[in-house]
Amino acid sequence: MSPPRVRFCPAPSGWLHVGGARTALYNWLHARANDGTFVLRIEDTDAERATEASMLGMLEGLRFLGLHWDEGPDVGGAHGPYRQSERGALYAAVARRLLEAGHAYEAFETAEELDAERERARAEGRPPGYSGAHRRLTDAEREAYRAEGRTPVLRLATPDEGTSVVDDLIRGPVEVTWADVPDFVLARADGSATYYLANTVDDLAQGIDLVARGEDLLSATPRQRYLSGLLLDETGGAALLDAALDDAGLPPREPGWGPVATYAHLPMLVGEDRKKLSKRHGSVAVEEFARQGILPEVLVNLLALCGWSPGDGKTEQLSVPEIIARFDLSRVGRNPAYFDVDKLRAFNGDAIKTLDVAELSERLVPFFVEAGLVADPPEPEERALLEAFAPLLQERIQTLAEAPPLVAFAFADAVTYEEKAVAKHLEKGRAAEVLAAAEAALADVDAWTGEAILEAFDRLCADLELGRGKVMQPVRVAVAGTAVSPPLPETLAVLDRETVLSRVREARERFTAPAVD
Repeated sequence: MSPPRVRFCPAPSGWLHVGGARTALYNWLHARANDGTFVLRIEDTDAERATEASMLGMLEGLRFLGLHWDEGPDVGGAHGPYRQSERGALYAAVARRLLEAGHAYEAFETAEELDAERERARAEGRPPGYSGAHRRLTDAEREAYRAEGRTPVLRLATPDEGTSVVDDLIRGPVEVTWADVPDFVLARADGSATYYLANTVDDLAQGIDLVARGEDLLSATPRQRYLSGLLLDETGGAALLDAALDDAGLPPREPGWGPVATYAHLPMLVGEDRKKLSKRHGSVAVEEFARQGILPEVLVNLLALCGWSPGDGKTEQLSVPEIIARFDLSRVGRNPAYFDVDKLRAFNGDAIKTLDVAELSERLVPFFVEAGLVADPPEPEERALLEAFAPLLQERIQTLAEAPPLVAFAFADAVTYEEKAVAKHLEKGRAAEVLAAAEAALADVDAWTGEAILEAFDRLCADLELGRGKVMQPVRVAVAGTAVSPPLPETLAVLDRETVLSRVREARERFTAPAVD
């Protein structure tokens, strides 16, 4: 059995939605698990919606997830071009040959006429699809419409009777009655190919043998399978598609490439309200999760579980190689899959804890650059400071983007004080006494380590007869400007002693009243 050829074919009219990312992931996993080929094809025939910026953003999103493609618009391949906007000559050749063979016909209705037809169908209790009224126009009628200035679309003549059965890998046999399938548009009035034509032609021409896509496209499958049969029907020794490839100057299909063998329609992704995942549920774009500091392997892990189960009762937290080793599309369920953001964050926090310090600090660099705390690339002393703080951050963050605010004070020349923290911890009580005593105690610490600093604080607490919070919080606010930071003794140990002492002194002089004898 030949290794599989699968594809992901996004329309570049927005960002990479996690639903699209899940589709790309399942195709990629199937290819990697079976030594197959993952093809990236850009479906940009809709010139009004497709943008270059969107395409580049989608490519970046796929790269972020590690879903690298074997053939595609930027890496090439033997079966390109891989942007549909560059394959127009092939679609035009196919459309022309379908028309000449009598499989397709020109339809001249205006948008207003089609709207009126749909309203009549609804009023009469009939399906609102196209009636096929222009399927049998005479030459004279077509010329009359042209004389009116009308430009036709090209429609495929679908069967009038019988059924089509799609044996879906996930949903089993799905039967459709042809009487319920209207003649659909292959080419728009401007000559551009619709999804049905372009997608079907490319899957055949590029040797795709499994199509895994969202369940919302299940209704398109009988139409595409029927069109595939017409394109591969041999007339005069050559299939219609092969003749069209020759017309367009593109390489022929490879021997043995036939119709798409398998379809797998993936369950819908839903939010916590069990409704289709959308912006109302919060972040749904891969680029947004990247900005939040979700690790790509963690997002891949969670997306893999959105519909698929390893089936062995082991932990859900899997590495990408483990997922590849266990992945099987036949284990994808039919029910809607819940995209659990809380679980994603929990997984992410767990994964951050497993990173070694060097890797964690390297992954944090872009977030510290974005926050303006370090140079791009960081200076050696900035990188050293970041590496020193990484172990302290590791236990306290669920996303990488949470790290910079926690230690921003350490990368700044001057402290930015939070008003509430100052009012609570520096401007009342025994703050002046505490800071004066803390400055002296910290100055006397022999070894500038977290353990020695904590011992000094404990002695100070005993001397002042105060709890740790009453002693350490004023020092924390003095040094960090905020009441929230990584553990104070370890934080102070990362900073040099003189920086700590000068900040404690500055806060005491600026915010506290002189101690009363």
